[in-house]
Amino acid sequence: MIRKVTSGPIRDKERTKLKLLSAVGSILKKDGFTGLNVSNVAKKANVHRKLIYDYFGGMENLVKDYLNGKDYFKVSLDQIDEIMESSKTDFGRQMAYTLLENQFDALMENEEMRRIINWGLSENLKPLVELNQERERLGELFFSQITDDYFKDKDKNFRAIEGILVGGIYYMTLQAKMSGETMCGIDINTTEGKSEMKKAIKQIVEWAYS
Repeated sequence: MIRKVTSGPIRDKERTKLKLLSAVGSILKKDGFTGLNVSNVAKKANVHRKLIYDYFGGMENLVKDYLNGKDYFKVSLDQIDEIMESSKTDFGRQMAYTLLENQFDALMENEEMRRIINWGLSENLKPLVELNQERERLGELFFSQITDDYFKDKDKNFRAIEGILVGGIYYMTLQAKMSGETMCGIDINTTEGKSEMKKAIKQIVEWAYS
């Protein structure tokens, strides 16, 4: 029987990279983006800081790799094709809501994602800018291929409507989870409050298509 290789330069490098990526997430959740620097990440991962440069070329690339693995809004090429195809039957009505609902749930349930969004609002860091540009690119595909044609002769700007909803979801979820505050008296940390907000989001999308 062939013995499984559990160590060696390649395996050790991959393990160290995973430790560094995990350290970024741990620091981000505990201390926020202000705690992210070479010294803190290396200490948390229990490795020499030189390895950050050897394996990633520096903090910026380390952060970029971390973000690429933690963006809960990213979809694969296969998923994009599936989304576009399934959206054609109702001109994107259901998908418009589903994407917003998924965004709402991701931000409510995952602290790392909330920290990433908050970080992006506070820092003009290249990896964060690129991450937002990628989301915009995917959104542009949805609008240009599915919804723009449907709304071109209507008096509603669906891009603007979706933009307001996305921004509202960002603010509501960050406020609810980071400060525990309510929004217009609705506590989305409760099942009832969360349900009411999702219901309202769906009603707005339905109104836009009516």
